[in-house]
Amino acid sequence: QVQLVESGGGLAQAGASLRLSCVASGGTFRNYAMGWFRQSPGKEREFVAVINWSGGSTDYADSVKGRFTVSRDNAKNTVFLQMNNLKPEDTAVYYCAADPNRWVPMRTPLEYDYWGQGTQVTVSS
Repeated sequence: QVQLVESGGGLAQAGASLRLSCVASGGTFRNYAMGWFRQSPGKEREFVAVINWSGGSTDYADSVKGRFTVSRDNAKNTVFLQMNNLKPEDTAVYYCAADPNRWVPMRTPLEYDYWGQGTQVTVSS
């Protein structure tokens, strides 16, 4: 059983940056691809970014491409989401998730077996 704990959310102004972290425990971190998703009130959970087990393959939603960067430190069991040039539409609860299909980054939430509790990101205009 893998436990995931996100941190780093908060309130930011448009154009600012935030860095989210997600620490994993209870499993072998390098056995998983790690994804970031977000959900706003009244909306479905949507894909943001994903990184495969080695960090050699990543994928991003079009809405964040060029602004967000996903990375991981397998020695520290941690995945990061660097968010630059934040926009009000980035406001959401951000979740990290673990996918046992570690080789190929996937966008579909159903592929992921483990989820964190989420961290709120609020961007003001």
